[in-house]
Amino acid sequence: MELKELEVPTKLGESTAHINALENEAIYIIREVAAQFEKPVLLFSGGKDSITLVRLAQKAFWPAKIPFPLMHIDTGHNFPETIAFRDRLVKELGLELIVRNVQDSIDQGKVKEESGRYSSRNSLQTTTLLDAIEEFKFDACIGGARRDEEKARAKERIFSVRDDFGQWDERNQRPELFDMLNGQIELGQNVRVFPISNWTELDVWSYIKEEEIEIPSIYFAHKRKTFLRDGMIWSAEDGIVFREEEEVVEERLVRFRTVGDMSCTAAVLSDATSIDKVVAEIRDSSISERGARIDDKRSEAAMEKRKQQGYF
Repeated sequence: MELKELEVPTKLGESTAHINALENEAIYIIREVAAQFEKPVLLFSGGKDSITLVRLAQKAFWPAKIPFPLMHIDTGHNFPETIAFRDRLVKELGLELIVRNVQDSIDQGKVKEESGRYSSRNSLQTTTLLDAIEEFKFDACIGGARRDEEKARAKERIFSVRDDFGQWDERNQRPELFDMLNGQIELGQNVRVFPISNWTELDVWSYIKEEEIEIPSIYFAHKRKTFLRDGMIWSAEDGIVFREEEEVVEERLVRFRTVGDMSCTAAVLSDATSIDKVVAEIRDSSISERGARIDDKRSEAAMEKRKQQGYF
């Protein structure tokens, strides 16, 4: 299904005033990025949040094209459905896509591949991301992080300043009063920007429904080869995730609430095959979206430590 053609830049049909206000805020933020920074980029993973950002950026600059590129830091362990969707979307919209690969950082000896039971390339993305920012001299990186995802996310401002090493210091943040966004930075610094920071998971899905936005099939219930570990459902496809011999592979009806790569994203049992069913499922869920992120289980401060090192 193709993205719905934009007829009116900010029209949301019959959606609620709440979603309308969130959209207006996000569009304002994206336009401020274009106005205040010289070389912005939109970090794009092919997940629902970054897809939502693309739609918001379309509206922000309609009828012109989005005036900055998209960039994906590819771990090499992504779900095939996500990569296929990514490539098709940028082709349909005529957007510039930059891809930088974690495998290159490994080959260059900048990071070391993890091994064993909980090995993942997710944390290795930081080096690849910081190298790409330096390569292209990006001064603002727009991303789809939301404050409701995880407690470290909730500490950041909408314009989050990073030092010349790409690192984040939660004690050194600017106040953002009356929606005033200060994009002034020193030489070598850059800013991470979060236009949907005030949205929730349910807000994103409500927006996707209102806008009739196509998303990867991985978000809906489908049969998949999986195995159980630590009370979570891990993907057993493509041999990417390390699996013990006693961990039995079974085909289950599952979907993914969040899309990282195979080694850090758990599935959930589900029969939700439509957006309406997904929304109903989220409303009834007692587990947060990040509860399905395996990489957050390493420690309570896992996300915060990665952000301090330069992770998004």
